[in-house]
Amino acid sequence: MSEPASPVSYLRVLAISRIVLHNFRNIQASWLTQGFDVAKLALFFGANDFGGTVLEENVVTAAGKSFKPASVEEIVSAVRSIGRPVAQRNTLYHILKMF
Repeated sequence: MSEPASPVSYLRVLAISRIVLHNFRNIQASWLTQGFDVAKLALFFGANDFGGTVLEENVVTAAGKSFKPASVEEIVSAVRSIGRPVAQRNTLYHILKMF
């Protein structure tokens, strides 16, 4: 099994991705794999989507990482803590609700 990417490596790839994929409107931070602290930083490194609640998860756990679901309140609080607007969206990125 290979070593997991460091937070610095993750943020570097994210920042480069934002530059290279400039025609992609949305890039999601991964709180599920990186944790809330790194995911909040990711919003300053090119991501514009924090991700959302996860009801069932199989991929990350199959890779050996534990899964702890986050509530809507935890996600809203995390994004607000860095002064970013918080919205609920659907799969097509249509805003359903602002918090």
